[in-house]
Amino acid sequence: MSDDLHLWRIDAPGQTLVLSSDGGLPGALYWGPALLPETDLAALARACEQEVTGGMIDRLPPLSLCPEASLSFEGQPGLVAYRDGAPLHPRFRLEDTNGAQFTCRDRDLGLTLLFDFEVRGETIAASTTLISDREVTLHHLAAPVFPGPQMGHEIVDVSGRWIGEFQIERAPWRAGIHTREARTGRSGHEHPPLAYFPEAGASNTQGTVFAMHYGWSGGHVMLAEELPSGRRQIQWGHATGTRAAGTKFRTAPLYLAVSQAGFNGCAVAFQRLLRDHVVAWPKPETPRPVHYNCWEAVYFNHDFAVLSEIAERAAKLGAERFVLDDGWFGRRDDDTSSLGDWDIDWRKWPEGLTPLIDHVERLGMTFGLWVEPEMVNLDSDLARAHPDWILGPADQIEGRQQRVLDLSRDDVRAHLFRTLSTILSDNRIDYLKWDHNRLLPITDAAQAEGIYALLRDLRTAFPEVEIESCASGGGRIDAGILSLTQRVWLSDSNDALERLRIQHDAALFLPIAVTGSHVGPRICHTSGRSIDMPMRAWVAAQRHMGFEMDPRELTEAEAEVLTWVTAWWKHNRHWRMGADILRLDSADDTVIAEQQQAADGSRFVVFAGKARTSHQIMPRPLRLTGLDPQALYRIDLVNREDLHHLSRGRTALKEGPLTLSGQILMQQGLTLPWQFPETIWVIEGEKL
Repeated sequence: MSDDLHLWRIDAPGQTLVLSSDGGLPGALYWGPALLPETDLAALARACEQEVTGGMIDRLPPLSLCPEASLSFEGQPGLVAYRDGAPLHPRFRLEDTNGAQFTCRDRDLGLTLLFDFEVRGETIAASTTLISDREVTLHHLAAPVFPGPQMGHEIVDVSGRWIGEFQIERAPWRAGIHTREARTGRSGHEHPPLAYFPEAGASNTQGTVFAMHYGWSGGHVMLAEELPSGRRQIQWGHATGTRAAGTKFRTAPLYLAVSQAGFNGCAVAFQRLLRDHVVAWPKPETPRPVHYNCWEAVYFNHDFAVLSEIAERAAKLGAERFVLDDGWFGRRDDDTSSLGDWDIDWRKWPEGLTPLIDHVERLGMTFGLWVEPEMVNLDSDLARAHPDWILGPADQIEGRQQRVLDLSRDDVRAHLFRTLSTILSDNRIDYLKWDHNRLLPITDAAQAEGIYALLRDLRTAFPEVEIESCASGGGRIDAGILSLTQRVWLSDSNDALERLRIQHDAALFLPIAVTGSHVGPRICHTSGRSIDMPMRAWVAAQRHMGFEMDPRELTEAEAEVLTWVTAWWKHNRHWRMGADILRLDSADDTVIAEQQQAADGSRFVVFAGKARTSHQIMPRPLRLTGLDPQALYRIDLVNREDLHHLSRGRTALKEGPLTLSGQILMQQGLTLPWQFPETIWVIEGEKL
């Protein structure tokens, strides 16, 4: 070990990062579960020294925070840049440290690299900044690079599509590069910027797991590479080649989490990061309101009398916010025209929105409005007046008959700010459903920077207005957009069966309080499936609850169930909006189950949804997690009225509550009553 090796440690709850440098770029000597305070870092460094043998160069190039090609590094370098058309091959030296910032320079090339680290909740946020004394063209700049776990066998990341978000993918670690790149200009349905790296044998509730999230909305690249030496590196950055030439570039923050309690430990770290440290709540003391959104009730067919009646019925069911969706502006009778013309459609609203807002407020609800400011139809006054404001070529392929405004332009952002400010100033609006239904024709980081700037200006001018990030459902969900918004629309699918799975897997990242979930129509508009009201209501009640159907279609029995479940949601939201979501390991793979645990551990609720018919006849026990093994818990079946006559035995909870120890609930588990597919059990627990 070199005598001039310098060592630093950064600690967050549950994890430790140890950095080392012998004068060059620092590297992650150790990233893993928390080390003891008295750990001898020099001894750790000695234990981590690498072997040298035949078939390799005489010394392993360092796996630094930005691996350098100039040092014969055998993998993907962390910086790929050009100046005057020639590739740059810098060799940086560490020149300064200031707290958790490290400054490195190549003085010959006039380049500076800054590495910044910040503890945010239970995560470590790491970012890289490149500064050049002359203009460079940047092809790739990695956020600080970290070693992949040597004890892991697989990489777990996320794919998806419209109405099928957050699908879990598993790929083996193997020689070479596993790459995921989002080039649609959004964080993306296809592969949002989230990955888990479990050690062998890890499950939801046990084992060591590493996780990373790149907090950027504009398209990203992730690569996990196993080098010929057997070392592993993980890199994240903006989507390749999406930045204009310049002299200063910064990555988004890369959030790191480590858990020795399985996937749940990292998931909870991310949930708490977003809920407690990223999202800026307009009115933190105000309970999250139950939504009503009129989209799947009326679509573009806006009529004051119809919507007034719908609002009355929604309020009676328990709604506290009424959201008027697409169709209120321009001459918007379908999706082919008027995007960009954010003036009220006087044909539909001859007195403006005020009569509807007044009516909604008399019913005890606040008012929200749908907008899609980043987009434009060619059939619009805006496009005809400013064709130069449209991003991409004139002959581009459209999406949903629309195009994208170039938000890198100051004049475009200024126009949108004035337009939205007028809407918000002239009407009593406390919520915007902000949609983004079109992929970018050109992937450009400046577009994401532009939307961030516009949202920052609006948040400053209207700090009490809540904004939802919707992008055809879950197409833009990340810490970057959530630093400027307060809710995400997880999926355009209101199919409760599909939502059960989507919400379950999205809990690897998203907390309850920001995740919108609505009770859809009896026959789902995206799947054609007919699902009973108890299932629809309870699945929506798992997250930030709302309704998105025509309440006039409800039978008396359906309305009674929905009213009761909504009242239950309101009664429990004071603790559930700050609860952790713990995904349960089910012995029956047809059961998708989660445990929502209060911050102080005093209570929990379990949702156990049955997606399809089991292979076996009898229900298998469901183990809970995260409880005090020594404590007693009173548990009860909330929706006992959903018991079916084909459930004939004396299974626990059928006749009343039980008192069991945390040890029994976690080791033996609960055997729940028999149930049909497409039904759900809800179990409450209270620590005695």
